[in-house]
Amino acid sequence: RSILVLLVVVALVGAGGWWVFGAAQQRGLIGPTPVPAHYRDLVIEAAARCPAIPLAIFAAQMEAESGWDPRAASGAGARGVAQFMPEVWQAYGIDANNDGVASVWDPTDAIHSASLLNCVNRELVKEVAGKRLENTLAAYNAGFNAVRKYDGIPPFPETETYVKRILDISKTIEF
Repeated sequence: RSILVLLVVVALVGAGGWWVFGAAQQRGLIGPTPVPAHYRDLVIEAAARCPAIPLAIFAAQMEAESGWDPRAASGAGARGVAQFMPEVWQAYGIDANNDGVASVWDPTDAIHSASLLNCVNRELVKEVAGKRLENTLAAYNAGFNAVRKYDGIPPFPETETYVKRILDISKTIEF
């Protein structure tokens, strides 16, 4: 029975059915979402850069962005474990490990940069209607200008799904 449920969920998730994933997690059909052991301390340290974003939300965001794959690359051009677009990386990428290079492909640099960007976005959307945390997540995905333009989460299916997915995953995060 559990294998059948898993296969159905995998098939639906693969087809874009993240709402099924979240519902299945809430009903206890899918287990916890662990933060990979080699990222735990890094995520905790990086999340401290932006304490307004709960640790579980931040970890869920990295899970949603790349599934913790530091080599991830999207068709739209986003790169690395935190899925930075090149122009956003140029503006907000930092050399968090102090090796002299700010690299989107380096998980330490990228995860710390993602936390920093969350705090920047949080400040940039503070006057926007709605829940500030959700607007901050939407700004990471669609850009803060889109969140400002629509006075909340933009009506983009990708962004709406992104925010919901992170909130759903955050309920199952385990360190």
